[in-house]
Amino acid sequence: MNINILHMIDGAKNAKGLTVIIDVFRAFTVEAYLAANSAEKIIPVGDAQIAYDFKSKNPDTILVGERHGKIMEGFDYGNSPSQIRNVDFSGKIIIHTTSAGTQGIANAINADEIISGSLVNAKAIARYIKSKNPENVSLVCMGLEAKSQTEEDNLCAYYIKSLLEGNEIDLKNEIENLKITSGAKFFDKSLNDIFPEEDFYLSVEANKFDFVLRLHKTIDGLGYMEKIEI
Repeated sequence: MNINILHMIDGAKNAKGLTVIIDVFRAFTVEAYLAANSAEKIIPVGDAQIAYDFKSKNPDTILVGERHGKIMEGFDYGNSPSQIRNVDFSGKIIIHTTSAGTQGIANAINADEIISGSLVNAKAIARYIKSKNPENVSLVCMGLEAKSQTEEDNLCAYYIKSLLEGNEIDLKNEIENLKITSGAKFFDKSLNDIFPEEDFYLSVEANKFDFVLRLHKTIDGLGYMEKIEI
């Protein structure tokens, strides 16, 4: 098994084999909570206009997403796990668009298979990959707005890699360090309306969920994230 760690949009475009698009703060933590809260379908899109157009034709659709961390105009929820963790999404179709994570999915055009990556289901991701035993694994860290690397996404990638190689790294100190690096924004009270402190803790609760979310491609181009229990 060849395991490659890649970064941002170029990394997504160059990913091959079984590809994990990683966005810890906060896109794929949010999608994990959406799936856990019984969303019927989660459709990740890169282009926000797709979300608006879909909603205009399907008014019951729930729009979730952000640009520059902020909830988008006309959206039901921002890209915040604390906003949606206690919401029942049974029977609801979700359109999700973000600055980094969903951009990675949209650009992973050469991947054989795509799953989302976050700390909240990292061990499930590793178990899934082991069960498929692919020749090539691409771990794509989407970073901050898909423009610069971030410690939390890199940590998630190296953690999954360590699990696949049977040499699990200790997350405790690494997660604590995130509070003063890429996670510091969650502890800046002037930014709490955009980055609630609770989002930090929800995003770093490692291995909370025992499922993966795999992109199921459809002929209309609007693939959805399929929940697979591991």
